Amino acid sequence: MFVNTAKELIDICSKENLTIWEYTLREEIKETGLDREEIWNKMKKNLKIMKEASEYGLRHKVTSVSGIIGGDAYRLQKYIVRDNSLCGNFMMKAMARAISCSEVNAAMGRIVATPTAGSCGVLPATVITAGEKLYKSEDELVQALFTAAGVGILIAKNATISGAEGGCQAEVGAASAMAAAATVEMMGGTVQMAFNAAAIVIKNILGLVCDPIAGLVEAPCAKRNASGTVSALTVADMAMAGVKSVIPFDEVVDAMYRVGKQLPCELRETALGGLATTPTGIEIRKKVLGQ
Repeated sequence: MFVNTAKELIDICSKENLTIWEYTLREEIKETGLDREEIWNKMKKNLKIMKEASEYGLRHKVTSVSGIIGGDAYRLQKYIVRDNSLCGNFMMKAMARAISCSEVNAAMGRIVATPTAGSCGVLPATVITAGEKLYKSEDELVQALFTAAGVGILIAKNATISGAEGGCQAEVGAASAMAAAATVEMMGGTVQMAFNAAAIVIKNILGLVCDPIAGLVEAPCAKRNASGTVSALTVADMAMAGVKSVIPFDEVVDAMYRVGKQLPCELRETALGGLATTPTGIEIRKKVLGQ
């Protein structure tokens, strides 16, 4: 059975000289009874879908079913081509890919919920873009997804990945933690470094509310995916530089869960508070839903 805490996982990986992805894959084999190749191929299929979703919006003006969002990934890609961004093409590409996934999701296209549909852009954008810069192979990207899965399992076991239960901090926050840890392992960081990155990124997004306009997973969700991607990449560098989280990952996850429970229902995916109840948010809701 998969361990219950990061502390346990760090101890096991240290004792047995394992990475997070190796431990996660091993436990998945035990849990499912499937052989290594079958599980590996399933994750490779996930990666293929992630690549498609993260690239589609760069070439096409994808518009959501409601029309609230659309075409932003395409706009960012055009801006990248001009090669005069402040953040540089690497970060711009990551943001564009994150929004592309969100737009594909909102247009009822195919995505991988990692860990949710509302946060589906963070992990693909982070891992694929970092993988390009690091010259990683497809197999190494698959390994990164297993790392992310291991971190996601721990968050789900000890807190929540649901915006309705814990706010956007539980969705984009969890996705960003998964992505940050995966990036650190891709960069050759230790298991402890990976969990430092995951802890820091959740701390940076702690308390983020879930306030979807018109109750749809479109705005502000898509742009929060881009923000989570940027945070995951910057925090990975912090961890690789030796920056540590003052509060351990397990305690950060516990705090995130408690903060989520303390959020009023209006700020947990009900569209009864936050941006959803601004004058513009209300007008959009009336236009889209007729109410």
